[in-house]
Amino acid sequence: MSSRIRVDTAAHGVPQQGRVAGPVAPPRVSARRRRPGVIALSLALIAAGGAGVAVLLLQVGNRTDVVTVIRDVQVGQVLSEDDLGRASVALDPALKAVRTDDLESVVGRRAAVELKPGSLLASSQVTSDNVVKAGEQLVPIGLEPQQIPATDLVPGQKVQLVHVPAPGTADTGATPDVAAQTIDGRVVKTSGAAPGTGAVVVDVATSANDGPTAVVWEAAGALRLVLAAADGD
Repeated sequence: MSSRIRVDTAAHGVPQQGRVAGPVAPPRVSARRRRPGVIALSLALIAAGGAGVAVLLLQVGNRTDVVTVIRDVQVGQVLSEDDLGRASVALDPALKAVRTDDLESVVGRRAAVELKPGSLLASSQVTSDNVVKAGEQLVPIGLEPQQIPATDLVPGQKVQLVHVPAPGTADTGATPDVAAQTIDGRVVKTSGAAPGTGAVVVDVATSANDGPTAVVWEAAGALRLVLAAADGD
C-alpha cells in the first residue's frame, strides 16, 4: 500500500508542480485575401497617374519660341528690335504668333494696332503700309462723351465727317432737303478718355483735298463723326 501511495504522490504531487512548459507555438495569422476589384482599381489609378505625368511632360517639352512686345508701340510706329522680345511658350495652335525665326520680317514694319508690353506679336498686327497714305492727311477730331459712338472705334474703320451748324448759329430757314456736307475718312487711332471730361480724340485720315475743310469744321465746332456702313457704302 505504501508503495502505491508513493507512486500516486509522484504522479500528482511534486513532479506536477515542478513541470517545465515546452515552447509555445505562435498563433497562426491568416493572410488577408485581396479582392480582385481593389487590385484592378489600384492599377487603374497608377496607370492614370502615369498618363497624366506623361501628358504634362509632353506639354512642357512642346514649346514654341515666339516674338513678344516689350514696349508700348503706337499705331503707325515703325517696329525696332528694341520693341520686341522672345519667349518660349506652350502655344495654342489657334494663336498666329510670329515665331522668333521670323523676327527680322517684322522689324521695320509699322504697327497696325496699338501694341502693349507682355503680349505676343501676331502677323496681323503689323503692316507694310503707311498709316497715312500718299494723298491723305491726318485730322484730329475731338469728341465729347455724348458724341462718342457706343461701338468701339478701331483702326481702319471707315467713318464720315459731317458738317453741322455750330451751336447758336443754326439756320432755321434752311431747307430740309439740302444734303449735309460730308467727308469720307478712316480711323487711324483713338485716344483714351481724358480724365474729368471724358473727351476722346480720334485721328482720322482723309484725302489731302478734304483735310483743310475738316480742320475748319473742327475748329468751328461744326463737325460730327459718324460710322460708315460696314462695306463702306
